[in-house]
Amino acid sequence: MKLDHLSKLADKADEVTDLNLDGAMLKFASKFINDDDDPEEREIQEMVKKLKGIYIKSFEFDKEGQYSDSDVESVREQLRAPGWQKMVNVRSKRDKETDEIYDLGDEDHMQGRVILAAEPKELTVVNIVGPIDLDKLSELGGHMGIPSVEVKKGGKEAGHAESK
Repeated sequence: MKLDHLSKLADKADEVTDLNLDGAMLKFASKFINDDDDPEEREIQEMVKKLKGIYIKSFEFDKEGQYSDSDVESVREQLRAPGWQKMVNVRSKRDKETDEIYDLGDEDHMQGRVILAAEPKELTVVNIVGPIDLDKLSELGGHMGIPSVEVKKGGKEAGHAESK
């Protein structure tokens, strides 16, 4: 995923999150997810070590209209490439919000996930690259800037991607 074109939105935004963790940085960061007494944390640490990257661009604006539909569409266009599949699509006309989750690969060999959350005053794109275990991924939510996504057994998401 190429998200550099979204950097132009930083000048308009009140708050900007720009997280770029490549494989080497993730291995380093995984050392801080370590509680020898907690087997779940050890599993999360192992998953993080295998990832190739976590990239997040998030912009919060003071008023509506600070980003365009073409900004969002440029991300979606990349997700139309072979291998990507839209797994979740939540739209609210009343709240003018859209949450989308795309996966790369199949259920047994997922190699990437993109979370796109567009609200009137906020735009967030999360790109996770590498082998992903959905059950473990849900536990990463809220850590290292990754939005929380509730995952039910069988890998089906429920609810809504929280971008905070």
